[in-house]
Parts: sequence; C-alpha cells; structure tokens
Amino acid sequence: PMDALLFAPVAVAIALTPGPNNFCGLNNGIRAGVGAAMFATIGRAAAFAIFLTISAVGLGAMLLASEAAFTGVKWVGAAYLFWLGWRAWNSREFGGLDLLEGGDAAATPAHRAAVPSWRALAAQEFLLGITNPKAIILFAAIFPQFIDPAQPAARQFLVLGSVYLLAEFVSTAVYATCGRQ
Repeated sequence: PMDALLFAPVAVAIALTPGPNNFCGLNNGIRAGVGAAMFATIGRAAAFAIFLTISAVGLGAMLLASEAAFTGVKWVGAAYLFWLGWRAWNSREFGGLDLLEGGDAAATPAHRAAVPSWRALAAQEFLLGITNPKAIILFAAIFPQFIDPAQPAARQFLVLGSVYLLAEFVSTAVYATCGRQ
C-alpha cells in the first residue's frame, strides 16, 4: 500500500508526459468530446494491461534485452503514427477547425459523420498503446523499483498497474478537456 502511494504521483507525472496516446486523447477531445476520449482510453488501458502482464511475468526485461525486438516494436509504432497522420492530413475535415474559429462544426451533419465511433477511437488508442515503446520501458524498468521483494509480486503488480491505468484516465481527462477548450 505504501509503495502504491509513493508510486501514484510518479504514475500521474509519467502519464501526463506528452506522447502519442496523449496527443490522440487531445485529438479525440477536439473532434469527439471528452466523453468519447475517456471511453477511448479503454483501448489504451487494455494495451497497457498487456504490457503489465508481460512485465509481471518477466518478459518485459527480455524484450528490453532484445534490441531487435524492441526496435521492431518502435518501427511498427512509428509506421502506425505516420499512417494516422497521413490519414488525418488527407481527411475532409483537416482544414475545417471551425470549433477553434468560433463556429459550431460539431453540430453540422458533415462533422458528425466524420467523427469516428467510440469503438473506433478505442481501437485507435489500443493500437497506439500497444506500439508505444515508452510503455514497455515503464513497466519493465520503473515498476520493479516499487516492488517489495518481501511481498507477493503478483498483488503488487496488480495494485501498481491499477494505479498507473487510473493515471492514464486522469491524463486523458486533462488532455481531452484542454482539446475541447
């Protein structure tokens, strides 16, 4: 319990660090609203839960030790980010940030049709999360510092992992709300 309390501010600070998932949350907040962005974070949390499990069974350290595997994950993530950027750049709505210019683009039928479903937003968050090497480093390198070897590791990973996943939802709330403003 004490380690979780010590870990909570670290988790929030790490979760608030700008990165692909936070920019995705910001974008979702702008395009679809805070509620949709918060729901989409379920995808990110699912991806990070997979990394938590990998880290808990020791495979995270193995992945970090394999430069080829880690580099592969980084390149897949970079390619996915490029694809998302390309798709956003070529979308019909790219030039129409009427929300920032005082218009109410969210109320137009064309804008509503252009906003992906909440499920699609969650899938996008999952793909960003699962290809995010920062998450691998976090769970494989930082988590063990908060694990007490005298206590059952599985329970500690569960508690610390839950704290971190909650921090990701806090981060999304901040970024999506800022995006909506």
